[in-house]
Amino acid sequence: MDNPGSSILTALGAGSGINFIQLADDLSDATYAFQRDNLEQRNASLEARISAASLLRGSLSELASALGDRVRNGDLAPRAQLGNPSVATVTTAAGTSPAGAFSLEVTALAQSQTLVSRSYASASDLVGEGNLRIRFGTVDGAGFSEDASRAALDIAIAADETLTSVASRIGSESGGALTAYVAQGPTGAQLVIKGEQGAVNGFTLEGQSSSASPTDTPGDLGYLSWSPASDSGELRQTAGDAVFLLDTVEQRSQSNTVTGLPQGMTLELRQTNIGAPTTITFSNNQSAITQVMSDFVAAMNDLAELLNETAAAFGGTLANDAGARELKRDLARLTSATVMPGAAPGEPSTLADLGLSLNRDGTFRLDTARLEETLATSPEGAAAMFTAGPFGLFATIDNLARETALTTDPGSLGGSVRRYNNQVERNEERLTRIAEQQDRLRERLTRDLVAAETRIASSQSTLTFLQQQVEIWNADS
Repeated sequence: MDNPGSSILTALGAGSGINFIQLADDLSDATYAFQRDNLEQRNASLEARISAASLLRGSLSELASALGDRVRNGDLAPRAQLGNPSVATVTTAAGTSPAGAFSLEVTALAQSQTLVSRSYASASDLVGEGNLRIRFGTVDGAGFSEDASRAALDIAIAADETLTSVASRIGSESGGALTAYVAQGPTGAQLVIKGEQGAVNGFTLEGQSSSASPTDTPGDLGYLSWSPASDSGELRQTAGDAVFLLDTVEQRSQSNTVTGLPQGMTLELRQTNIGAPTTITFSNNQSAITQVMSDFVAAMNDLAELLNETAAAFGGTLANDAGARELKRDLARLTSATVMPGAAPGEPSTLADLGLSLNRDGTFRLDTARLEETLATSPEGAAAMFTAGPFGLFATIDNLARETALTTDPGSLGGSVRRYNNQVERNEERLTRIAEQQDRLRERLTRDLVAAETRIASSQSTLTFLQQQVEIWNADS
C-alpha cells in the first residue's frame, strides 16, 4: 500500500535528504516483525501437523473402504456348488455367509410365447390399414385369460405399412415387452413375435381392418389376427413359468433367474432334472481369505510405518499428539480385541485367529499357520468374519476409521485436526490485527515525520536567507 505521506514529502522537496517514507515503513515493520514471524512459523508447524494427521486419518479410511469393497463384492463368501452343475448356477448375495445344503429339482423352465404368422409373399407386402390390438394374459390350451391389470397395446396401422414396418413398431411401441422381426421361410415372409418369460406374458393379436369388406387374406389386417382358439400352427411356444422344488417345496418363477431364496441365493435355471434332484452346498473360498489377509497385513504395515514416522518422539511431525498416541494404542489392541462377540466357544473371535500378529515395533505380520488352523477347524466361523455385518474384520476397521476421524473427540486424529485448524484460525486473526496495528503505526510515523520534514525545510530556508544576508553584508564591507 502506498504511504499516504509520500506526496506531501515530495511537494516539500524532502529538504533533509532523508527518505522518511522508507523510514516509517521500516520502523512500523520492525516493531511487529517478531510477533508476525512467530505466528507465521507457528502456522507453518500447525499446517504440517494438520497435513500429517489428515494423511493418517485418510489412509485408515481408504483401507476401510477398500476392505468393504472386497467384502461386498462376494469373492470372500462361501461358494455354492451343485452336484449337477448343468441344472443351474447359484450365486449368493455379497456380504452373506451361506451355509447348509439344499436339494434342487427343476421340473420346468420359464419360457416366452413365440408366435409365427401366416405367410406373405415378401417382407415388403402391405398388411392393410386398421388397428392392431395386442392383449396380454395367460394362454392355456385353446383358452386365454386376459391380465386385467395390464392395458392392451393398440397400434394404428396406416395404408402404406408393410410387414417389416409393423414388426418394427411392435418392438418399439410395446416398450420391450415384445420383440418382432420378419423371417423369410420356404412358404414366404412370416412375422415372428416373441414375448417375455412367464405364463402371464402370453398375448393375442386382433387385426381390426378398416376395409368395408374385410377378408382373411394377405393385404387385409385381419390376416394377422391370432387367438389360441383359432390357432392353426402359428403358436410355436407357449409362455410358461419356471417350476422347481427347493427342499421338495414347489416354487414358481416368471423368469429362469430366481431371487429371494434362502441364504441370499440366486438361481439361474438352465435345464430340468425331473426325478433326479441335485444338491446345493457351500464351501469356503480359503484362497481368497488367505489373500485378503495378506493384503490387509501389508496395508496395515504401511499405516503403522507412517504412524511410527510421523509420531516419533524426536523429530516426528505429530510428536506428543493425542490423536496419534490413541491410534497407536488402538493398533496395538487390534490383534486381541474381540471382533465376533457372539462366537461360540472354540470358534474364531479375534483377528489373531485370522493370523494377524503384532511385532515389537508396532508393525504386523501374518501368522499363516494360525490362519490355516482356523480355516481348517472352523471354516464357517472364519467366513463369518468376512461379511458386511456389524461384526468381523471390516466392521472393526470401519469403526476404527470412523472413531479416528471423529472431530468431537479431542483424543482422536479428527479432534487433533480440528484443534490445529482452530489454532491456525486464531493465529490468522492475530496476524490480521497485527497488520492493522502496523498500518496505523506507519500512518502515525508518517504524519510525525512529515511534520519534522516541514520544520527542517523551514529551518533550511531561514538558514539560507541568513547566509545570503551575511554574504551581502560582507560584500558591502
